[in-house]
Amino acid sequence: MQILFIGDIVGRPGRRAVRELLPGLVKDHGVDLVVANAENAAAGFGITRDTVDELTECGIQLLTTGNHVWDKREVLGFIDEYPNLLRPANYAEGCPGIGHAVVKTAASIPVAVVNLVGRVFMHPADCPFRAAKGLLGGLRQQTPVIIVDMHAEATSEKQAMGWFLDGEVSAVLGTHTHVQTADETILPRGTAYITDVGMTGPLNSVIGIEKEMIIDRFLTGMPCRFEVARGDVRLQGAVVDVDPQTGRARSIQRVNLRLKE
Repeated sequence: MQILFIGDIVGRPGRRAVRELLPGLVKDHGVDLVVANAENAAAGFGITRDTVDELTECGIQLLTTGNHVWDKREVLGFIDEYPNLLRPANYAEGCPGIGHAVVKTAASIPVAVVNLVGRVFMHPADCPFRAAKGLLGGLRQQTPVIIVDMHAEATSEKQAMGWFLDGEVSAVLGTHTHVQTADETILPRGTAYITDVGMTGPLNSVIGIEKEMIIDRFLTGMPCRFEVARGDVRLQGAVVDVDPQTGRARSIQRVNLRLKE
């Protein structure tokens, strides 16, 4: 079974890349399920109802998020209406939304997806390691195929989660830093791992934002309104081949497609 995880979708350029490149990608790889991190899909920060609907219509079955999930306040009013839109599972009890879901492929194979957020260099959250362990028992009763979006800043925290869950889940896929890493691997007990699947948006930028704005911020320390960059738009992510009977990953392949201008 082929599962495609698309890296952080940034603004309108990222949504356009999904709309134009996803159909061919699904066909070429025989993709059975598409998951994407969409916390930056609305103008580079947060997510709106319209962006959720647009990305769902493009063929993404499940959307994960992270520390920017609440950036557009309107999400508080609709997140509970969308079972295919996750927020981090280790957010405090009582937060709106859900942190995990089980979706089915076209062949009716159930796949569980867990959304976690890291704590190193990030906003306060409950322990992602304990949150993951607390969910696994119930999810494994429904399916052996479990995908984890580890949305975190520190490479060490992501790697630790990979080793912590090796053999317990099908894949631990890192998001948040918007820079695709080249360390994709199958860990010894059968869990696919990559530190960051990358970004779906303008590569000619600083993590999706106009580079001049970011450079000026570093030079002066003054606040400014960030804008999504343009040019050299990529769709980045990873395709994981999973045995649907055992939940063990057989391979993981990076994706890095350029959108034609």
